[in-house]
Amino acid sequence: MKHTIIKQIEIAAPVSKVWRALTDHRQFGEWFHAKIDSPFVVGGTSTGSVNCSGCESHEWKVIIEKMEPETYFAYRWHPFGVDDKRDFAQGRATLVEFRLTPIATGTLLQVTESGFEHLPDDRRDEAFRMNTGGWEMQLENIARYAAENR
Repeated sequence: MKHTIIKQIEIAAPVSKVWRALTDHRQFGEWFHAKIDSPFVVGGTSTGSVNCSGCESHEWKVIIEKMEPETYFAYRWHPFGVDDKRDFAQGRATLVEFRLTPIATGTLLQVTESGFEHLPDDRRDEAFRMNTGGWEMQLENIARYAAENR
């Protein structure tokens, strides 16, 4: 099985608008369907809760790795960490990277999630499968959000 997810989408909005949708914690929460408690800061941990139907009790927790204005944003998290009976904090995290490229029609946004090979055997395949579909949905969400808002 592959251990990296790569997805991309063309967004009918300028890079500056897509960048804000990615890196402003409130805007990120709107399209990602999460209530995020504080701004994203490199080296910091961002916490909150997922607020989609049926998953309200799931924790949102990422470590912000890097932010290069209007080009690159990265964080680490525990993918598909939705089993409330497990402590995912002790496990390995994957790296999520967003790359923004200006194009004639707006912005090309690419998301890459890597590191699935480091997850425990009993989680790896399901996390990869769920996040593959999840990123397709989330890219549609941010594209719609950036094109319609602000």
